[in-house]
Amino acid sequence: MRNRASIWNYHIMLLPGILLLVAFSVIPMFGIVIAFQDFQPTLGIFHSEWVGWENFAYMFSLPDSRLILGNTLTIALLKIIAGLAVPFVFALMFHEVANVKFKRTIQTIVYLPHFMSWVILSGVLINLLSLDGIVNQMIGWFGGDPIMFLQSNHWFRVVVVSSDVWKEFGFNTIIYIAALTSINTNLYEAAAIDGANRFQRLTNITIPGLMTTVILLATLSLGNVLNAGFEQILNLYNPIVYESGDIIDTYVYRSGLLEIQYGLATAVGLLKSVVSFILIAASYGLAARFANYRIF
Repeated sequence: MRNRASIWNYHIMLLPGILLLVAFSVIPMFGIVIAFQDFQPTLGIFHSEWVGWENFAYMFSLPDSRLILGNTLTIALLKIIAGLAVPFVFALMFHEVANVKFKRTIQTIVYLPHFMSWVILSGVLINLLSLDGIVNQMIGWFGGDPIMFLQSNHWFRVVVVSSDVWKEFGFNTIIYIAALTSINTNLYEAAAIDGANRFQRLTNITIPGLMTTVILLATLSLGNVLNAGFEQILNLYNPIVYESGDIIDTYVYRSGLLEIQYGLATAVGLLKSVVSFILIAASYGLAARFANYRIF
């Protein structure tokens, strides 16, 4: 009886969170029927005209559909690759530092941007990368010409990917550092006795010990292939860089809220959600097979 009572206590504790989840994540899913309607706000969901797959057909007929999908995949894949590589290398270097106070200071500095919103960081980046910003001033000191980073299709993706890595690599580094602590220290001692130098211990013990974590994170990141960072790009992009920066989420925002094409925007969002669900399911299957990682 006591065990049952304690279990119900946990259920009651979870109840507010479950109610919020149902209210803001489950109930709104019934709105996906708008993707199959010529939705009119004045008529509502129940009285708007049913058009079937017309919104999806129109979506694929748009000349910008390939561009938007290509931008989304390119930016997302670059973020995934850089988001795995940079924290991995930083964690390896961080692990070799012996000064504990220095390590704690650096860890705090690189971890801090993770807690800042893109609204704040975008304002910082816009000021830094403007024509009279500190970055262009430094370029001018070396005799270079000012660069319009946020108005150039050549530079916009570079700014987006590099700023995302700068914001998140501190958080991802913690995962690798936690994995490093699980490596048996006796291996390092045995290797030192056998005459292995620091580089040999790194390549033969540390890196192989992290490969399971790398495989796991890389596999789970497949679910984010269509998530290129809506909040970041919305705060940084402008019509000049639509060619290189317009992604699925920003297109849904513009077409749905600004151009009042609710059916088209819902169709695009629904397609993205279905593809993302398939990729997430596949990623968990791959993680279970290659990294022995299971949730259920």
